[in-house]
Amino acid sequence: MTIALMLAGMLGLALLNVPVAVALGLVAVAAIVLTQGAQMLPNVALVMFDGASSFPLLAIPLFILAGAIMNASSISRRLIAFASALFGFVRGGLSMVVIGASMFFAEISGSAVAGVAALGTILIPAMRSRGYSKEFAAAVSSSAASLAIIIPPSIPMILYGVMAQTSVVKMFVAGILPGIAGAIGLAIAAYIQAVRYDFPVEERFQLARVWQTFKEALWAFMLPVIILGGIFGGFVTATEGAGLAVAAALFISIVVYRELDLRALRRACIDGGIQTAVVMLLVASSALIGTFLTEAQLPQALAQGITGLTSDKYIILLLLNVFFLILGMFLHSAAAIILVVPIVMPMVTAVGIDPVHFGLVVTLNLAIGQQTPPVASVLIAACAIAKSDIWETTKVNLPFILALLVVLLLCTYVPGISLVLVDLFYGSGPS
Repeated sequence: MTIALMLAGMLGLALLNVPVAVALGLVAVAAIVLTQGAQMLPNVALVMFDGASSFPLLAIPLFILAGAIMNASSISRRLIAFASALFGFVRGGLSMVVIGASMFFAEISGSAVAGVAALGTILIPAMRSRGYSKEFAAAVSSSAASLAIIIPPSIPMILYGVMAQTSVVKMFVAGILPGIAGAIGLAIAAYIQAVRYDFPVEERFQLARVWQTFKEALWAFMLPVIILGGIFGGFVTATEGAGLAVAAALFISIVVYRELDLRALRRACIDGGIQTAVVMLLVASSALIGTFLTEAQLPQALAQGITGLTSDKYIILLLLNVFFLILGMFLHSAAAIILVVPIVMPMVTAVGIDPVHFGLVVTLNLAIGQQTPPVASVLIAACAIAKSDIWETTKVNLPFILALLVVLLLCTYVPGISLVLVDLFYGSGPS
């Protein structure tokens, strides 16, 4: 009952346009005062500070800053040029370019909103000039950008790893195949619509053009190799890899391409700082709720209640899928992970669901949630760039959402898709 009241209070405040981080904090403080008394208020600041200062969480502002630096330099443009040379010969080639470039960008920034902001400002106007509807341009840009939620180094995966107390690196490895499957699914959906609406072919395939754009973007391609190679190779932790991402992005943008001046760097730092403040305030507020729930043993009570009804992990996964899909309509992915994962983890572990597998299920659900109004930050960003109506864009976006749903079901009920690489690299057994 307490959990339901807290969720209702938080959602009610969110519907009143209270920022989610503030709503989380208010609900947590109210719950603490009502159940433990006002004498516990001095502990609030300490709990929030401790919750937001763990070492793995340092990766978040660093990856955000790396993405902001790439937005301010020519890295995005070079990735787009290569993707265009590689996929432009396909009917509806620009939509394939969006998907391909989004995959490349996701491997560096880990942020879906950063991806749609960086690539959408270039590709959406280009699609409009070639006869694509603004709704289709926004839909494909938004769905493709959400691949960053499941492709490493994903910021939501970092949050999940911290909240579920599981390996962030294993989460990154587990996201590789689902991320590729998601991109293939989106490409199939895009091609079907391209044939249906007779979208144009952009350019004939020329190997020389592919080679030229590859050489121009070679240093940009080195970023994911450096970051993910260092993390997966065990040379650096995920947090150290995030610092490496910033250093590499600065070196490539300033020294190699020589296209990032001090003014652009200052703007990138400010943008990164603003995005970081939003996420870290969410983390700090969630620590308050997490502490209260743990002390009250509410997650354990919830787990016992549901497992008392059924112990079949696949039925429980189905229920959790529906729950997270609905929750994703109303909460940002970070807020949903922070608020719910600590509550459901005792139940997940009790029925024998691998925490890494469950993490992929959660992040896939929330990737879809970023495409479903009313609260769909990625879709809203794409619609703002395309100047399209969010509800009309959602109608056009349905085939892409369906493709992601198919990937979600496959990853939910065929755990090997997400765990095969984890088992290969780290051995089978408990994560």
